[in-house]
Amino acid sequence: MSDTAPAPENTLLMETKDGVVTIELLPELAPLHVERIRTLAARGFYDGTPFHRVIDGFMAQGGDPTGTGSGGSDLPDLPAEFSPPAKARYVRGTCGMARTNNPNSANSQFFIMFAPAPSLDGQYTIWGRVVAGMEVVDRIKRGAGANGIVREPDVIKSMKPGGAAAAAAPAEGIDSTPAADA
Repeated sequence: MSDTAPAPENTLLMETKDGVVTIELLPELAPLHVERIRTLAARGFYDGTPFHRVIDGFMAQGGDPTGTGSGGSDLPDLPAEFSPPAKARYVRGTCGMARTNNPNSANSQFFIMFAPAPSLDGQYTIWGRVVAGMEVVDRIKRGAGANGIVREPDVIKSMKPGGAAAAAAPAEGIDSTPAADA
């Protein structure tokens, strides 16, 4: 990752009960997905939505207003924008778009990686990466069982497009840089 902070228009601020997470949007990887996340965040769609599926050592999934894993926005589903592993990988802090078995079914649900998951590389759209506040993500309440369904889940207090304050430096120790040499 470069030493420069992300452009303010390419950041999101996500607030939980434990603090604020700054996410750098990656329009060069997934322009349609980035625009969708930006649009929904600006509308306040994500405010109050739960992290309904959280698997320790894997990822935290949210963005479903029903909290069931089957909900979405009123906008149409998006076509896949998968990046080849040589361009971007699922590592700690990567933000990806959730979908059904249909690769063109992403809508509003997303996930943030706790750890690398090479099996997802090239199979799910990468739209962003955590650049500050990964310790906040690490505190999201975990679910139970293989599916990671969370009872009384933590919620996104607010998620908004960033501004000048969002242009934070990368979080120390977070490797969420898309791989250029893989």
